[in-house]
Amino acid sequence: MCGICLQLSGLTRRKMKILFIGGTGNLSLACAEYLASQGHEISILNRGKSKIETPFEQIIADRNQPGALKKALQDRHFDVIADFICFDAQQAETAFEACRGRCAQYIFISTTVVYAKPHQKLPVTEQSPTGNNFSAYGRDKEAAENFLFSKYADDGFPITIVRPSHTYSERWLPNVVSSLGYTLAARLEQGKPIFVHDDGQGLWTLTHVRDFAVGFAGLCGNTRSIGQVYQITSDMVLTWNQIMRETAWALHIEEPEILTIPSEFICRIRPDMNGKLFGDKACAGIFDCAKLKKLVPDFDCRISFRQGIRESVAWFKADPARQTVDPEADQIFDQVCQAWKEQKSDN
Repeated sequence: MCGICLQLSGLTRRKMKILFIGGTGNLSLACAEYLASQGHEISILNRGKSKIETPFEQIIADRNQPGALKKALQDRHFDVIADFICFDAQQAETAFEACRGRCAQYIFISTTVVYAKPHQKLPVTEQSPTGNNFSAYGRDKEAAENFLFSKYADDGFPITIVRPSHTYSERWLPNVVSSLGYTLAARLEQGKPIFVHDDGQGLWTLTHVRDFAVGFAGLCGNTRSIGQVYQITSDMVLTWNQIMRETAWALHIEEPEILTIPSEFICRIRPDMNGKLFGDKACAGIFDCAKLKKLVPDFDCRISFRQGIRESVAWFKADPARQTVDPEADQIFDQVCQAWKEQKSDN
């Protein structure tokens, strides 16, 4: 580890210098803003394509360009480097080479998609089996975890692994196709059908980013978290039917057309949904965060989905320019719903 000293534990910590690799996304921006509100000095490293409206230092570099990340961090030191846009072992190796000796803690944002599906036992804990045969995204994240843990074991690289599940902000409307943007809401407002997988009664956990940020902040600068894995999710479990109906009600739509369609059928029509469903959302998402709560007593998810989804709708409604529709996601809804209706009519 470098010479930068971390505060050992406790609720009161000295001011830290924290670098976010990413920093403008669904998760990272909320975490950066929360830590800044606690008095920490925040820097954000990205390609410069996303506008930063907050008074954070911006470091412009493309981590995927050879040597760019290492050059950007040359002669710089941080108490914490939090990497939100590392997706595979190769990117993890690049981060290791660039961050080694430049931080006292490196936090890798992984995912609960690394767990083997279907789950053998619920709730899922950090000790649950990994190895997702259905999701390349999950396998790549696990490979990155394994590489970083090997560097912790061999070189003492100060790694902390964070595994979020489905986390949303005001810019997200959670659904099984694509949560970013206004596509789901636009379809509901236009009276178009949407779908959920199977009977819609599958159990799922949604975590608001403001709640996630509290748990994440409690790991920053905490030496007891080094060499460890932590899930950060809510304890509030919903069915997919409930999620869709709460979204519709937030839009003042009382009777949305929600089709319940078998996962196998959805993936037959759209094979690109296989990883999203069988590798993730078609399996019950129930998680035990006792390990995190023991280390971070302040972590307590208090934002219900009913509150959170109404905040999301209000954010979109405040500016029509935000109400963008993703043509690809819209097409998936159209293709699957139409194919299902045609099959039902043929029968």
